[in-house]
Amino acid sequence: MGGLKDELLKAIWHAFTALDLDHSGKVSKSQLKVLSHNLCTVLNVPHDPVALEEHFRDDDEGPVSNQGYMPYLNKFILEKVQDNFDKIEFNRMCWTLCVKKNLTKSPLLITEEDAFKVWVIFNFLSEDKYPLIIVPEEIEYLLKKLTEAMGGGWQQEQFEHYKINFDDSKDGLSVWELIELIGNGQFSKGMDRQTVSMAINEVFNELILDVLKQGYMMKKGHRRKNWTERWFVLKPNIISYYVGEDLKDKKGDILLDENCCVEVKMPFSHKCFDKTFEISASDKKKKQEWIQAIHSTIHLLKLGSPPPHKEEELERQMKEKVGMEAASRAAEEEKKRLQTQVELQARFSTELEREKLIRQQMEEQVAQKSSELEQYLQRVQELEDMYLKLQEALEDERQARQDEETVRKLQARLLEEESSKRAELEKWHLEQQQAIQTTEAEKQELENQRVLKERALQEAREQLEQLELERKQALEQYEGVKKKLEMATSKTKSWKDKVAQHEGLIRLIEPGSKNPHLITNWGPAAFTQAELEEREKNWKGKKNTE
Repeated sequence: MGGLKDELLKAIWHAFTALDLDHSGKVSKSQLKVLSHNLCTVLNVPHDPVALEEHFRDDDEGPVSNQGYMPYLNKFILEKVQDNFDKIEFNRMCWTLCVKKNLTKSPLLITEEDAFKVWVIFNFLSEDKYPLIIVPEEIEYLLKKLTEAMGGGWQQEQFEHYKINFDDSKDGLSVWELIELIGNGQFSKGMDRQTVSMAINEVFNELILDVLKQGYMMKKGHRRKNWTERWFVLKPNIISYYVGEDLKDKKGDILLDENCCVEVKMPFSHKCFDKTFEISASDKKKKQEWIQAIHSTIHLLKLGSPPPHKEEELERQMKEKVGMEAASRAAEEEKKRLQTQVELQARFSTELEREKLIRQQMEEQVAQKSSELEQYLQRVQELEDMYLKLQEALEDERQARQDEETVRKLQARLLEEESSKRAELEKWHLEQQQAIQTTEAEKQELENQRVLKERALQEAREQLEQLELERKQALEQYEGVKKKLEMATSKTKSWKDKVAQHEGLIRLIEPGSKNPHLITNWGPAAFTQAELEEREKNWKGKKNTE
């Protein structure tokens, strides 16, 4: 309970300090009433209005100090707290009271939600003394974990340079200085905001929420026996599974103890008490990682050991405690040494007079070696100048390496964009080739149709020329027949004239043809309509045969 109380006190201290507007160390009673009511609500502690009013009576003079508030806080709130409240909700309530007053207004590379998570991590890592600070060792530990979560390499030289510039008058950083240090991107250069946010969330899940592993897997139902994808979260004594990674819809818990076991198969099964959970991973590597993580958790439960990150924190605290004890012993020894030195000085005070003569001789020797000392100091100055130049060269080299890394990442991004553009151009080229092939095929089809039409037109022209020739031949035949007819008519007329001369006016009347005669421009035709149709039929048949 002591550890939980200390953890709660850190967040409450931030809230109390934020309510102290004039930095007098005291807060008004009305504000402390509201704070106490809110603490009881988020910590699931029953309200005691009588004790609250009794402690903050209206006849009390002035505001209440931190020391005056602690008895009520311990007796009526902290001693009644059980481990059945939402730690995130409790921290967020205290964070809301202090964030607007203390968070810097300068633009940061992290969101306010990420700043809240850094604030909670600070309370976890900070020393148990007030005002709360985080020592350089803990700062290095946190920055290393963030760098590993971002997938980058830890720059020890950069941190050592930062420690050199650290204010010697301070033992560590406040939470707001830590948030500004992480938010200004000094130790996350080259990383975008999303990467930094994901790293903060990963460290927050590990240190605060005790999340040892999380991810999507398939789970077989107990009733319907169907496989459903769930988001699994492994903690030191429980496996919770949700609908999605937003953790809003919780579907169940799998309690862990030293009697649980995991059967290694695909899908693997987890046996706990009298119930078996069948779970399937997407691949063998993911399956092996989950089995190893669950085995390690069960092994820690059997040994009664805390989670790995808390064990590391305990080891660091023990080392710090040992270091503080060693420092205390060293201070005590220094005190004894100084006391002994005073006694020695008193003992040898009588001998100082005798040594004056010797000192005079020594001063002469010092005078002789003064030139050597000046040369030595000059060499020391030269070495200091060389050291400063070396530091500048190292800083230039570090900056050059950072610039090289930035250029390399930019070049990789440009290559990736070039690859995507090249793929897009190849796709367009293929589509263009297909369009050209389609156009060529259509062009070839049109060319074939044009050739066929030209061939048909040529045949039609040849037929037209043939018809023209036949028409000319028919016209020539017609002209010949016409000439023959004119000659025959002329002969007939001459013969008629001769007959008329011989026979006079006597003309025999002969029976005419019963069929109607065709009338032409030259008079009655020498053939009938039937004969004309028969000739036309024979002419057409002859033409079709040719």
